[in-house]
Amino acid sequence: MNNFNDIRVIAFDADDTLWDCQSHFEAVENHLYSLIAPYCIEPAQELFVTESGNMADLGYGCKAFTISIIETALRVAGDHLSAEQLADLLSHSKSLLHLPATPLPEVEETLQRLQAWPFRLAVFTKGELQDQENKLHRSGLAKYFSHVEITSNKTEQEFQQLCEHLGILPHQLLMVGNSLKSDIAPALAIGASAIHIPFHVTWQLERHTEDIEHTNLYKITHFNEIFKILNS
Repeated sequence: MNNFNDIRVIAFDADDTLWDCQSHFEAVENHLYSLIAPYCIEPAQELFVTESGNMADLGYGCKAFTISIIETALRVAGDHLSAEQLADLLSHSKSLLHLPATPLPEVEETLQRLQAWPFRLAVFTKGELQDQENKLHRSGLAKYFSHVEITSNKTEQEFQQLCEHLGILPHQLLMVGNSLKSDIAPALAIGASAIHIPFHVTWQLERHTEDIEHTNLYKITHFNEIFKILNS
């Protein structure tokens, strides 16, 4: 088990860790599904195929998602949809650029309390730079972090780079996030510690089919349980 005396930085994922994101995306997905359901067997699978195909070129974020939503609608049901329906779908998708980014329960109180602890706090999230910066600003949480890093992906390579940018060794990093695939597995792989706090919904491309057991992995269900881990 990790000695938390070695930890110098606690890094937090943003979407669905600090604030709700996926619920807003799912509302748009459901709008798409209602339009294309008469013309395919599995609407969700149709969107998954499009997003998977676009990932290498478009990456993660609202704009990539919007392109995939419209592309899926056109591919599956283009001849059956009116200009008004497509415009409405586009409007719903673009609304994600202004989602409220309201902090999830216990998040701000926990970040406030952590200011008294001997750790630097960082945001380490993937997505589109401007969109993520805007959400962090709207959340009101930026003041609690000394470092913000927004990347196109979160693999072992990006976690190594994060440590280099922070001037720490991997074992001095504690990562907190909701995604086993992007937040937990790569952090553990480089020798960092991790706290997994699952969110009630998970994006299809973030689903991790295998459970992870590791001596440096801790699991919580409420954000303020971070202190139980740090005091253990």
